[in-house]
Amino acid sequence: MSTVFFALAILSAFWGVIDFVLIAIALEKRGIHVNMFLARVFFFRYLSQYKAATMSETGKVGSLYYSYIAAMNIALVCAIIGLIIRWG
Repeated sequence: MSTVFFALAILSAFWGVIDFVLIAIALEKRGIHVNMFLARVFFFRYLSQYKAATMSETGKVGSLYYSYIAAMNIALVCAIIGLIIRWG
């Protein structure tokens, strides 16, 4: 049973990576340079820049922001549940 939760955690993390790449593409289209080699270091900066850019354009935060947050939360919860089931 824990394997199912670990698989969901991996799929959700992959979903989050795809969302981050799409956020980087969206920032590049808006004229904000994204250094993909240092994306791990500047990750939170890029996420907040995407949030600010979409907020200023539409008055709402872009859907990729919430998609990324949801994916990472699902990955975290599934990984914790998988660990509890495996060692619990």
